[in-house]
Amino acid sequence: MASCISTPSPSSRLHLTKTTFIAATSLPLYHSTKCEMNRRSLAVKGIVTTGVSAMAMASTLTPQAQPSQDKGLERLAYKPEGYNYWKWKDHNIHYVVQGEGPPLVLIHGFGASAFHWRYNIPELAKKHKVYALDLLGFGWSDKALVDYDAMVWRDQVTDFLKEIVKEPAVLVGNSLGGFTALIAATGLPEFVSGVALLNSAGQFGDGNKESKNSEESPLQKFFLKPLKEVFQRVVLGFIFWQSKQPARIKSVLKSVYVNSSNVDDYLVESITRPAQDPNAGEVYYRLMTRFMMNQSKYTLDSVLSELSCPLLLLWGDLDPWVGPAKANKIKEFYPKTTLVHLQAGHCPHDETPELVNTALLDWLTTLTPQVSLQTL
Repeated sequence: MASCISTPSPSSRLHLTKTTFIAATSLPLYHSTKCEMNRRSLAVKGIVTTGVSAMAMASTLTPQAQPSQDKGLERLAYKPEGYNYWKWKDHNIHYVVQGEGPPLVLIHGFGASAFHWRYNIPELAKKHKVYALDLLGFGWSDKALVDYDAMVWRDQVTDFLKEIVKEPAVLVGNSLGGFTALIAATGLPEFVSGVALLNSAGQFGDGNKESKNSEESPLQKFFLKPLKEVFQRVVLGFIFWQSKQPARIKSVLKSVYVNSSNVDDYLVESITRPAQDPNAGEVYYRLMTRFMMNQSKYTLDSVLSELSCPLLLLWGDLDPWVGPAKANKIKEFYPKTTLVHLQAGHCPHDETPELVNTALLDWLTTLTPQVSLQTL
């Protein structure tokens, strides 16, 4: 494993910018900003804006729960069988819950799981009741053969809030989980008291482009479209096979972790184990063709225009995929925002958990408490 890369002191890495409170007012999703990758390059990279391969080969590693020696932080115990399961629309959904206090719901990025919050859950649980769930198709949740769309995960999170959390909560999301948190907050505002985004997915709309819905010709419908699907399966099948290689998994992780010391056996195992599900390959295909290739259907400006709660941006400025320009644009569009700049990559919560935990807890103290819905 590569040696630790030195990083600046916390004081130089943590920069807070608070803006005035202004409510905005319209809807939804996926990927980048000025430094955005186009959809083809995203597909070629194999999978993810979290920088991890969702569908990698199962390994035989069994990491033990212990504090991080480098950071002195308590770490969530790794359980191969998972923690808790919730039945949602006939699918098993995995989640972790720890602590007592005002609730937080942590939502992982594309390809990850609740275990990606391993250094955040124990610390945040000292003052909050912390939930971390696996989105449908990822982690220990079922690899359902459905048509994946941002609305699937929005509905999953809003139902989780209503059925499991049962009171207003703060949603915290990384990458895909960030955009999921946003659309859940607009879909069920009475249950969301704040949203925190860590290098969130989602792209701003292009006002110069007009959607064109032309009717398919017989040639397109019966020949070109099936041929395209066959080609996609061949290409994506190869990429899926490649993503199973352990060396590839570590390589991708290290490309988005500025400090790669946390790219360890625990992290690799939490990514590879879910691929044991026989439906993993088909889920990968559906995600890449029916979701990732249709990101422009949802936009950040539309969802932010419907958001009403306080917003926190915890941004890894050294992210090679989603840089700080995107965070600045979000703050400019939605002034009810606090922005924290971190010298980290795409997953600051796992790379610099001590800074993320501190900044998040500080921001949470500024939120106005809401009356629990259980008492109404």
